[in-house]
Amino acid sequence: MLDAVVVGAGPNGLTAAVELARRGFSVALFEARDTVGGGARTEELTLPGFRHDPCSAAHPLAVNSPAFRAMPLERYGLRWLHAELPMAHPFPDGTAAVLARSVAETAASFGPRDAGAYRRLVEPFLTKWDTLVRDFMSLPSSGLPRDPLTLARFGLAGLPPSTWLTSRFRDERARTLFAGLVAHVMAPLNGVATGAVGLVFALSAHARGWPLARGGSQSISDALAAYLTDLGGSIHTDYEVKRLDDLPPARAYVFDTSPTALARIAGFGRYYDGFRYGPAAFKIDYALDGPVPWTAPEARAAGTVQIGANSAEIGAALRAASREGRAPDRPFLITVQPSVVDPTRAPEGKHVFWAYGHVPNGWTGDLTDVLEAQLERFAPGFRDRVLARAVAGPAELAARNANYVGGDIATGAASGLQLLLRPKLSLFPYGTPHPAVFLCSSATPPGPGVHGMSGHNAAKAVWRHLRRQG
Repeated sequence: MLDAVVVGAGPNGLTAAVELARRGFSVALFEARDTVGGGARTEELTLPGFRHDPCSAAHPLAVNSPAFRAMPLERYGLRWLHAELPMAHPFPDGTAAVLARSVAETAASFGPRDAGAYRRLVEPFLTKWDTLVRDFMSLPSSGLPRDPLTLARFGLAGLPPSTWLTSRFRDERARTLFAGLVAHVMAPLNGVATGAVGLVFALSAHARGWPLARGGSQSISDALAAYLTDLGGSIHTDYEVKRLDDLPPARAYVFDTSPTALARIAGFGRYYDGFRYGPAAFKIDYALDGPVPWTAPEARAAGTVQIGANSAEIGAALRAASREGRAPDRPFLITVQPSVVDPTRAPEGKHVFWAYGHVPNGWTGDLTDVLEAQLERFAPGFRDRVLARAVAGPAELAARNANYVGGDIATGAASGLQLLLRPKLSLFPYGTPHPAVFLCSSATPPGPGVHGMSGHNAAKAVWRHLRRQG
């Protein structure tokens, strides 16, 4: 009998399997798709030679992840590549604010009225970042925080809505960039703990950047899979699990799936009916004949570019998708341009690029024209560079990854109390009604992103269970 079976080979399932195998447990991992990866894959979606990331591409949380940093993933081929700027946020007048590795450079891009306020906001946390990120991303856990005072200060700053935190800024440039950071989790700007979301993304950039994996996000998943194999774990792809009886006997079962799928497979009935799924993404991957013709020069040097004219426009786009049940007229866009720093992603002189905006969960419309009109505001002539596009609305995203219910790439709404307490109001979020069945997906704390910490935290609960069994 195996010690543990893991279902789902996304970053969290792979991490959970590695953590258990590192501690001497026998582990087998089962994945429905023909390759591992989940939200960290790389595929030729448009034309031969153009390698796209169907979901995540830039990885501020991965490079800062305590779980990943404790693993020898570089030994298995993972290489982080850093653009000149982690992120740029252009404005319609051709200027841009930036999120640079340097706090001073970032602050200067906001203008003199807000430079000091920004430095005072981030610098106290940055000096204690490694401890803070471990405490923040391990919650809830049975262990005490390593630096409770800094964590408490972070909570005081981050638990209120981001609109409260950004009220310290006098000008729109800083407010807009920070609103864009919050929008990465598709949460309304006035939601609880949205200030913490923005702070985590900003601090991540200053600490270690927003890098891309050389060759694409698949490199992260492949490194985790190779490490797991070296530790003695086995991986089985093209293996769809419809019920627990489809799996070999084991002392524990760990699911990197949506709560909905887990309830169906394990026969938990309506146990997760209170879990909410959030807005969906509408994503387009592009093969381009040249670089994106951004008006702002800073955007040409950035790995990630946020698109939203001001904080009011970003807030309106989020409200439309999350509360009003409609696609925004001017969507907030997250865009990534991997080939700015990684020439392996496209033929010589060509580029890969992706952009996504937010739409209601399960939305069936076509956002292509609206999305590209928004891009043209900041990069006139963009459409002339397009060689091919691969369009994925909510239905296509859900078909590509079963965890993206209704096109929700966060595997659950990251708003309200569910941003902090997911998938249920519980001190034991990785446990389920069955004592030997555990959940480790992004539906559990610390939530969405390629960081493996949900898998890491769940693995702790699993090995305590296994040790109690003897």
